Amino acid sequence: MGFPTSPLGFPIRRVPSMGYPRGGVCVCAPPRYTFEVAPVFVLMEGVVLAKLRELVGWSSGDGIFAPGGSMCNMYAMNVARFQRFPECRSLGMAALPRLAVFTSCDSHYSIEKGAAFLGIGTDNVHLVATDERWEGKMIPEELEKEIQKAKAEGAEPFLVCATCGTTVLGAFDPLGAIADVCERHGLWLHVDAAWGGSALLSSKHRHLLAGIERSAAHSVTWNPHKMLTVGLQCSAFLLRDTSGLLQRCFGSGATYLFQRDKFYDMSYDTGDKTPQCGRRVDCFKLWLLWKAIGTQGLAQRVEYLAEEVKRRDGFKLPEFINLCFWFVPPSLRGRESCPDYWSSLGKVAPAIKERMMKKGSMMVGYQPHGTRVNFFRQIVTSPAVTRADLDFFLDEIERLGWDL
Repeated sequence: MGFPTSPLGFPIRRVPSMGYPRGGVCVCAPPRYTFEVAPVFVLMEGVVLAKLRELVGWSSGDGIFAPGGSMCNMYAMNVARFQRFPECRSLGMAALPRLAVFTSCDSHYSIEKGAAFLGIGTDNVHLVATDERWEGKMIPEELEKEIQKAKAEGAEPFLVCATCGTTVLGAFDPLGAIADVCERHGLWLHVDAAWGGSALLSSKHRHLLAGIERSAAHSVTWNPHKMLTVGLQCSAFLLRDTSGLLQRCFGSGATYLFQRDKFYDMSYDTGDKTPQCGRRVDCFKLWLLWKAIGTQGLAQRVEYLAEEVKRRDGFKLPEFINLCFWFVPPSLRGRESCPDYWSSLGKVAPAIKERMMKKGSMMVGYQPHGTRVNFFRQIVTSPAVTRADLDFFLDEIERLGWDL
C-alpha cells in the first residue's frame, strides 16, 4: 500500500501540519471536508478504504471513516433506507410504510439504537434466534420465518444485519446462507464486522467470513481499533455501491465548502458523504501501522492470542475470539459427563477473579451467557499490549486457578 499521489498533476511532498518530534510522530490534522484543505489525508483515506474493500473481496466501491462502529451501523441503516425509499430524505418517515429490520438476538445494541435514532422504532427490529450448538450464530431458517411474519403483519422488510464477531461470544453468522435469504427477498445485507472483520487479514481465519464477498452484501462495518489494536478511534464504513449513493444520501452541497465550479474533481471533496463536517484523520493511524508492520504483522495480531489459548491445556474457546473461554482446573478435567461439572465450572471464573483482584495482578471480566456458565471475556484493544503481556495473562489465570 503506497503513499497517495495527487490527482492534480503535482506531487504531494510535504504536509505543513505534520511535525516529527523526537520519539514519535505528531499530527495536528486539518479538517477533512474538502481536498484543498487536506489533500494528503483525503487521498490516504481513499487508499486505505480501497485496501479494506479488497480484503473484503470487492474490486470497487465507496466508503468513509466514521466515529465508531455504532455510527457505521447507523450509516448502513440510513443508506439502505434511502436506497429503498429515496423520498424519505425529503418527506420523512410519514411517507413510508412501517419498516422492518432483522438482526440476531446476539447482535450489537447499536442496531436497536439506530432504529430509535432514525425513527424506524425499536419495536420494528426483529431479533432472530441463534443456534446454541453453533455458539450464537444466526439461524437462516429463523430469519426466513421472521421476514415472512413481518410481511404478513404489513411491515416492509428492507435490511438484514449479520454479525461477524458478536459482542459477547465472538460468533460469526453464516453469511452465505443469510445472503441467499436476502437475495430471495431483495433486502440490503449489512455485515457488522466491527470486531471480526480483521480476521480477513489472516489466512487461518478468513474462512469465518465466507460469503462477505457476495453481491448480496451491500455494506460492511469494520473497526481496526479493535482486533488490530489501532489507536482509538478507527472505524470504516464500506459500501459495494459505485453510483454515489453515500453522497446522495448524506450530501447537502453547502456552497461555502462544496462549490461546483472548482478546478479539480469534486469527488475528492469527501466531507459531503457523511453527516459530520469536521472529522479526525482516523485513516492515518491505520495507514501508519500498516506501513510499519505490514500485512503479515497485522495478521499476527489477529492470530496470536486465539492460537495460544487453543494450544494450552485447560482452556476452552467457543469459536474464535472475543476472547471468551473457560479455564478448567485439573480437578475438573475429564469430568465433563459428571452431573455437577458445569455448575462447578461456573464457580471457577468468580474465584479466579477474586484472587486476581486481591493480588492486584490483573483486571479481567467474566459473565454467564444464556445457558452457558461463567466464563472469562477478555478484550484487547491497546496497541501497547505485547506478547509477553498476553502470555502473562494466560499464565496468571493458570496460577490462580490451578488448585481450585
